[in-house]
Amino acid sequence: MVRFWYARILVGASILFVVMPTAGKSSKVVMSWKNPAYVHSKTFSRVLALGLSDKAKIRADFEDALAAQLAETGMETIAGNTILLRPEGTHLDLQYLRTQVRENKLDAVVVSRLIKVDNTVTYVPGTAYIPPLPYYGTFYGYYGAVYPAVYTPGYLKEEKKVRIETNLYVISSGEVELVWTGITDTFNPSNVDKAIDRLVKLVVKQMRDDGAL
Repeated sequence: MVRFWYARILVGASILFVVMPTAGKSSKVVMSWKNPAYVHSKTFSRVLALGLSDKAKIRADFEDALAAQLAETGMETIAGNTILLRPEGTHLDLQYLRTQVRENKLDAVVVSRLIKVDNTVTYVPGTAYIPPLPYYGTFYGYYGAVYPAVYTPGYLKEEKKVRIETNLYVISSGEVELVWTGITDTFNPSNVDKAIDRLVKLVVKQMRDDGAL
């Protein structure tokens, strides 16, 4: 009965150990850079939120979320899917893009793209756990302490890391100048909507902290 009770505690702890590394990580900024020659003196009037992906729905969801997050800083934003026609499997014509930028009087573009996805599998070896029973230096004390040892079997821990690059371009006199870039890692994104929400909040906050917005 004692062995069974200890085993239940240990199994519960081992399950928590397996889950926590996955649940504890979300998104983080790997690096960010701001053009030292750029001085942000006023809020942008109209900003295009753009995502580069061959999946139309994910792209649209990302652009909507990014546009909404940028709008919270007080600027007018436009999600790319509302003015750019980009069916899956097709390339965006650059001249068409230039025309839309000009006609919509945009003065900045925030664009994100997927750089890579890393999948790693790590083997976590099992461990033996001995319940802290009294040990008095006798055969019976020794046997009582060693016999109830509980062994936790090893397991495979899978982790996915999604790396995203985000750039901020300022449009001035027909030129489009890069003024900020950032790299983020998102870990184990099991829910796409939640991952996008965390990512856009993180990116916009970093741009503001760096003085780019």
